Amino acid sequence: MCGRFKLSASGAKIVQAFRIASHIDLLPRYNIAPGQDIATIRWQPETKERGLVMLRWGLVPAWAKEAKIGYSLINARAETLTEKPSFREAFRKRRCLIPADGFYEWRQVNAKRKQPYAITMKDSCIFAFAGLWEQWQDKVTGEIIESCTVITTAPNEICAPIHDRMPVILAPQNYAAWLGEESATQDQLTSILKPYPADRMTTYPIAPQIGTAKNDSPLLAEPMADQEPPDMNQQRAFIF
Repeated sequence: MCGRFKLSASGAKIVQAFRIASHIDLLPRYNIAPGQDIATIRWQPETKERGLVMLRWGLVPAWAKEAKIGYSLINARAETLTEKPSFREAFRKRRCLIPADGFYEWRQVNAKRKQPYAITMKDSCIFAFAGLWEQWQDKVTGEIIESCTVITTAPNEICAPIHDRMPVILAPQNYAAWLGEESATQDQLTSILKPYPADRMTTYPIAPQIGTAKNDSPLLAEPMADQEPPDMNQQRAFIF
């Protein structure tokens, strides 16, 4: 699965990497968690350009009775997108990119302890998860929620020792087809939902404080190695 990630790159770098026409200012975030609003890139057919919007992480299908279903739909398995009612319509019509520059997974060390790892590109560049988005309206209050999910696939060689799934990371040449800027068949789209090349990625252990969603500090993404975990009480400027 993918349950935490980071996006610390500047707004200017995000705009440049994804050729975004309309965007919003973003603060660096090092511990993005389900239920939070996250930066998402969608194709805007009315203006024929890419736009950066904030969507709630945890997909709420249009037919859902309650919004809380989103907490169980933070991820969508690539292998069953065309079969699951929660995802198949979004896969056909509402695909998106979710920018990131790292994500986190936990390796089971023993029966009592899991060790968190950061997984990034070797060159620390920005990349994009393949995502889906939906719009849901509360029939009682009229509230509209736009939400999204991260697609996952089998792990590559670097992720497999840590977890049995990994997020789908799209190659830049596939952005246009995934967003719907270019026409693509269902088979063509499913063919790009595969593990990212392991030789371009790196991973390292990090401090257990990443497990608390309110912690948001650059120290969270630093290699722990043999040093003591960081004292998050001394990083109050980064905690919200």
